[in-house]
Amino acid sequence: MSLGKAVRLALQDVAEPGKAETMRAYMKSEMPFLGVKAVPRRSVLRVVFGEHRLESAPEWRRAVLSLWREAEYREERYAAIELSGHHLYRDYQTLYTVPMYEEMIVTGAWWDLVDELATHRMGHLLATYPDSMRPMMLEWAHDADLWKRRTAILCQNRFKERTDTALLYACIEPSLSDNEFFARKAIGWALREYAKVNPAEVVRYVRAKGLTGLSKREALKNVPAS
Repeated sequence: MSLGKAVRLALQDVAEPGKAETMRAYMKSEMPFLGVKAVPRRSVLRVVFGEHRLESAPEWRRAVLSLWREAEYREERYAAIELSGHHLYRDYQTLYTVPMYEEMIVTGAWWDLVDELATHRMGHLLATYPDSMRPMMLEWAHDADLWKRRTAILCQNRFKERTDTALLYACIEPSLSDNEFFARKAIGWALREYAKVNPAEVVRYVRAKGLTGLSKREALKNVPAS
């Protein structure tokens, strides 16, 4: 049995169809849900991935993209994202994976699919290959695609003290005039994460750029009032 078929059968086994429509409505998803909650989903996928080992980076990438492209239910796309970050394939996280993640980000085009890829996959690649990834994220920050811009803004969210503030600001600033909710939210979220280690700098930046509304509220959410 192929990995893709095993994933689909495993998800169906733990699905709660009565929850599917509520999950779809909450996520505002055109793609239907099976009704699989996160905990049982991760549990069954852990077993399936352990039983269906992939022997090379190309095979792994093909498996991820096959799950992604052939998905009929949203949980199958969640499975593709989990396979993309599975610990067995940690060594396969190289620059060769960028086209795969770019496709998933552009075609996923919603926060529940994009944000994991932005903060964990693209962020990991940025940390590992900064000389190649930094200019790419700067390019994405100016892209017409909202989700590539959001990825560029969020890719350092787990960096804490290692945050490259010049890159962070350079990725934020092309979207400062964007009134799109997911751009404004990304700006605030990225700044809020950096504020955990450098609140004074975030306060300075918010004031200097005149941030207002959602971006400002998110950025200063955990910063004590001065």
